[in-house]
Amino acid sequence: MKYDIITFGSATRDTFLRLKKENYRILGERESPEGQSLCFPLGSKIFIEDLQVSTGGGATNTACTFSNHSFKVAVCSKVGDDKRGEAVIDELKRFRVDTQFIKKDRNYPTAYSAILSFAGERTILVYRGACHFMEEKELPFSKLKAKWFYLAPLSEKSAQLFGPLVRFAKAQKIKIAANLGNSQIKLGEKVLKPILQELDVLILNREEASLLSGIEKEKETEIIKKLKELIKGILVITKGKEGSVVCDGSYIYQAPAPSVLPFEKTGAGDAFGSGFLSGLLEKNNIEYAIQRGTANSTSCIQKIGAKNGLLKKGQWGSWPKVKVTKTLL
Repeated sequence: MKYDIITFGSATRDTFLRLKKENYRILGERESPEGQSLCFPLGSKIFIEDLQVSTGGGATNTACTFSNHSFKVAVCSKVGDDKRGEAVIDELKRFRVDTQFIKKDRNYPTAYSAILSFAGERTILVYRGACHFMEEKELPFSKLKAKWFYLAPLSEKSAQLFGPLVRFAKAQKIKIAANLGNSQIKLGEKVLKPILQELDVLILNREEASLLSGIEKEKETEIIKKLKELIKGILVITKGKEGSVVCDGSYIYQAPAPSVLPFEKTGAGDAFGSGFLSGLLEKNNIEYAIQRGTANSTSCIQKIGAKNGLLKKGQWGSWPKVKVTKTLL
């Protein structure tokens, strides 16, 4: 079977804990050496306002957007041989995502996150699990037939899959969109440069773009020019509530984000990246792709859980399409 898209990356079980306002305090930058920090009284019971359980991880979140937009999609990842892993697979099946490339591992449990949600922000407690320890020998290369690969952030040992997956895709004439995480960026420019040259779409948030380029995040134009020396494909940089910027090598496209308050931000980056690629595949138009990605991520943050707010094909949410400006690089 040939898929439109196969996604790679993490597959997790997530518990969302919404905190009561009176039970936590935010320390300011002057009080905390790490910047703003979430603070609880030591040794106390912390009561929560709401609890919800869902699934997450870049590979599964993006796959569900692609399926919602009527693409034939599969996930390649790893879960533990446990109830959490079964829940991940069951939810993907409800989204009509093929799960045949998800391996059950008896040595590692399914990755898990506890998300402390408060006032539109969140702090995530991450337990590394099976998806973070996937090895090249576990990839079913002979069966990975698709038009596109979407590489969500690969962390821990799985970061080493980045190069082999890209090389395989190019050899098979499969196009590649990649959203790099810190583990991949820390592989270093010497390792990354030949890999990045092969990407068709590179998606980063502002902090990742700064880290990869080695340039302060406020110097956006310099970052774009530096990264365009590393990649031939389309560069996408998300900026949270400030919107996004995209460069195709000739033009820079800028768009704001709708002025809506987030209810819960988990999954916003995955929603933008997969929404952007869905729009690009649908119309081969960057402005339209930005509008698609923006609408999908805005809808995502209106719900608890990385998948509950994802839009379907033809849906735009209850806000107008963002205006995209286009200027020469």
